Parts: sequence; structure tokens; C-alpha cells
Amino acid sequence: MKASSSLKQRLEKRIKRSQKEVFLRADFADLGGYDQVGRALRQLVGNGQLVRIGQGLYARGRASIVTGKPTIAVPGGFKAASRVALNRLGYKWEPGSFEKAYNNGETTQLAANADVVVQGRLNRKIAFGNQSLQYQTKSHLG
Repeated sequence: MKASSSLKQRLEKRIKRSQKEVFLRADFADLGGYDQVGRALRQLVGNGQLVRIGQGLYARGRASIVTGKPTIAVPGGFKAASRVALNRLGYKWEPGSFEKAYNNGETTQLAANADVVVQGRLNRKIAFGNQSLQYQTKSHLG
């Protein structure tokens, strides 16, 4: 890597080489200061390489074939990206009641929203566009 490469270029290179689909701001903390990394991430969001799905949470992005606007490039879309984000943040979770009912064959209706049950307290909004993660909290999962 050249010494003159910009922080944005180093972020792009790390994202390209990474197998992760969801990134935390902390993943790039070793590349520069907090504000510098924030500015570089904002630039990557602006050009569609990343999409912001929460505070300090970013998913791979690409241009939508239909609208040309940035969309989530994670296989499985927002639902999958939000669940990967919960894992990356260290939360224990399980599918919500609507998805469990569908998986058990109790209903044929698919859940419209990403719905999960999270162990412990989750005080964070995970959203993209008009989609947001709906969650319930429990003290123990089982």
C-alpha cells in the first residue's frame, strides 16, 4: 500500500477484501481518528458502496437495478443484514413469533417485517429506508 493512499481508499480496499457483509465503525478504528473514519464512511455511503443501517452499522451497498438508488447488497436483504448486525454487536437472538409460526407450518403468511426476539436490553435502532428491525426483549432465550 502506498503511503499517499487516502483513508477512503484504504477503507475501500479493506471492504473489498473482507468477507463480512456488515461492518461496524470500530472495524476501521485502526486506520485513523474517529472523525476521519466517520467522514470517509460518509463518503462511501454517499457513493453507494455502503449503506448505513444504524448508528455505527454499515452494510455493503449497490445501486438498485430498478431505481438506481443505493440498496443493501447482502444476500437476503435487510432481514439478513439486520440479523448479521445483531450477531456482530454480540446480541443473542432468535426468530420472532411470526417467523416461527411460518417455519412450523402454522400459517402460510410471511412476516412483512424483520422480527426477532433479543436476549437482554437492546437500545438501538436498526433500519434502512422504510424497513426497520422489530424486536421484543426477553431475559432468557430458550
